[in-house]
Amino acid sequence: MNVDEILKRYAAGERSFQRVNLLEAELTSANLQGADLSYADLRQTRLGKANLSQACLWEANLSEAILWGIDLSGANLHRAFLREADLTGAKLVKTLLDGANLVKASLCGVNLNSANLSNSLLLQADLRPSANQRTDLGYAVLTGADLSYADLRAVSLSHANLDEAKLCRANLSQTMQWGDLATDLTEASLKGADLSYANLTNAILRNANLQAADLTGAILTGADLQGAIMPDGSIHN
Repeated sequence: MNVDEILKRYAAGERSFQRVNLLEAELTSANLQGADLSYADLRQTRLGKANLSQACLWEANLSEAILWGIDLSGANLHRAFLREADLTGAKLVKTLLDGANLVKASLCGVNLNSANLSNSLLLQADLRPSANQRTDLGYAVLTGADLSYADLRAVSLSHANLDEAKLCRANLSQTMQWGDLATDLTEASLKGADLSYANLTNAILRNANLQAADLTGAILTGADLQGAIMPDGSIHN
């Protein structure tokens, strides 16, 4: 099934396109809202500015796909492969990404507000702001997610759930590059998280829960820890 046939069938009301092979296809600005693309092969597909909100991409392979500015709000990407995908400026509000592989993915300026990324792989993912907007992971569920070495400078993680997350050597420091913004972890839950050797210079951790977190070698210079629950259970003044 080629692109023209899929778009024709979609326009006619069909929504089921499971296991379709669209390797290297051109779907820029396409409207596939609510489509079922479970297990689809979308490697290196160009889907910039496309509308896939509410779509089902269960275990779909989007590795190295061009997804800048795509709308995946409310979509289901359970265990999807997004390795080295370009999601710059994408909209993933309330998107289900549990167990997804986002290794080395570009997520600059992405809106992930209230998204579920539990047990996802985000090793070396780039989550910095873009020129247009700040990456928003506020209220996102990242329990057990692997963010080791991830660039999280100036990202908003307020109220996010990062319990048991791996943030070893992640960069969560303030940066002048993006208007002197600090990484915001206000009231975030980091219970049991691995923050060993992470850079938290000037990060905002007000009322964050760091109980049982591993802060071995972490850089906390200038970090705002007012009201935070420390690894030993004490409250920081």
